[in-house]
Amino acid sequence: MKFPVKIFLFGALSAAVITFLWRDPTFSEESLKGAKVLVTGASTGIGEQMAYHYARLGAQIVITARRENVLKEVVKKCLDLGAQKALYIPVDMAIPADVDRVVEFAEKQLDGLDYIVLNHIGPSPYQMWDGDVDHIRWLMQVNFHSYVQMAVKALPALEKSKGSVVVVSSMLGKMCSPFALPYIATKFALNGFFGSLQHELAMKQSNVSISICNLGLIDTDSAMEKIKGYIDMTPYPAHEAAWQIIKAGALRQSEAFYPSYVYYGVLFRDWFPSFRDQIIRSSYNYQP
Repeated sequence: MKFPVKIFLFGALSAAVITFLWRDPTFSEESLKGAKVLVTGASTGIGEQMAYHYARLGAQIVITARRENVLKEVVKKCLDLGAQKALYIPVDMAIPADVDRVVEFAEKQLDGLDYIVLNHIGPSPYQMWDGDVDHIRWLMQVNFHSYVQMAVKALPALEKSKGSVVVVSSMLGKMCSPFALPYIATKFALNGFFGSLQHELAMKQSNVSISICNLGLIDTDSAMEKIKGYIDMTPYPAHEAAWQIIKAGALRQSEAFYPSYVYYGVLFRDWFPSFRDQIIRSSYNYQP
């Protein structure tokens, strides 16, 4: 029985790799013209780049983050780039009342929703965990509970429009790593919750799709500053990561990976766990 099992596993792996390499889903940029989109964490980094991409495609967008002065500038650029409508609302995702207010504002101003793109994260130190449980509680509210709350609030509108929830997650929501324990915990929570919600929505024959986007190291200012001195690794551009996220949502893909090493890392993560962990630890510059 062992030999057929090995053949089956090899065949399944080969099929998965071939499918990933050769799939070529058709993405129509025109499909996003006039789309009603809410993007969170859009004052900088990947969220800002998503706002600009949607604007170039002629979407109607609402963006949110904490810093009003920066949001104003992003909205101005979105209008210059061709957005049919661009509005902002400054909120703090650590405050549950603010979380609901974002969705209510977007639905009212856009007269509905087609996409809700959940991208925001709270600041968290990149270091050995210091045992601060209160910080983990706070970060779970910002990085996880607010995502769930916004998705639940938006579901009725998305059902009407056959819309999509797009969740920006991370390779670190699939694989464990040092120096970012609170952040990693929130990303594992996102992947677990929204991956399970995908099943339940499908079983209920819901009109809403969920796309979970797992990212590797992206060249945002905050990411580059955090890993400085800890790890030497080539980052990938935020504007391209943003584009891949937008495509995943438009194509209603259940899961997306950018860059490609994220897919292969997840694919092989459980094959040789001891070897995997040695590679992960040796990748970091750390002296006790």
